[in-house]
Amino acid sequence: MLRYVVALCLLAVSWAQDCQVANIQVVENFDRTRYTGTWYAVGKKDPEGLFLLDNIVANMVIDENGQMTATAEGRVIILNNWETCARMIATFHDTDNPSKFKMKYWGAAANLQEGYDDHWVIDTDYENYAVHYSCRHIDEDGTCKDSYSFIFSRHATGLRPEDVATVTQKKVDICLLGKYRRVPHTGYCATAPSK
Repeated sequence: MLRYVVALCLLAVSWAQDCQVANIQVVENFDRTRYTGTWYAVGKKDPEGLFLLDNIVANMVIDENGQMTATAEGRVIILNNWETCARMIATFHDTDNPSKFKMKYWGAAANLQEGYDDHWVIDTDYENYAVHYSCRHIDEDGTCKDSYSFIFSRHATGLRPEDVATVTQKKVDICLLGKYRRVPHTGYCATAPSK
């Protein structure tokens, strides 16, 4: 009975919710310097097509020109049976909103991604968690047709208990509650061949 009530409540929330991509709120006063460093993906909403599966670690840096770049690695399966660790490089191009970037992939990673994705920082406290969102294709009604999202933590072990409620609310805000899967960290990329 309780599960039924919870399901009805979630359904009511989704009906009342504004899922227009243009209305999604991002973090205010984003500080890219505080955002730099290592982030562990601990939750992920997958897009359509090939993408990193698990063991995903991103490292954000700012170069001498002030541009933010990232290197990321994670386990992928290519051609249905070839398991490897992909290392990716991306540059973040500024927009008129400091929390919204366009992300360009380089090298072998360009084959895994469409190329010029949104990278929106929905929320972060810089020291423990960050919620990332990207919509690749907007539907005719203004909602997202193909999105992906990461829940990042500064800790490979996952989110701190005190951050869970905040992150869960952000999943609701971007209309993706219940769409995430856990991202394990087994150390695969430390020993696997890379692509």
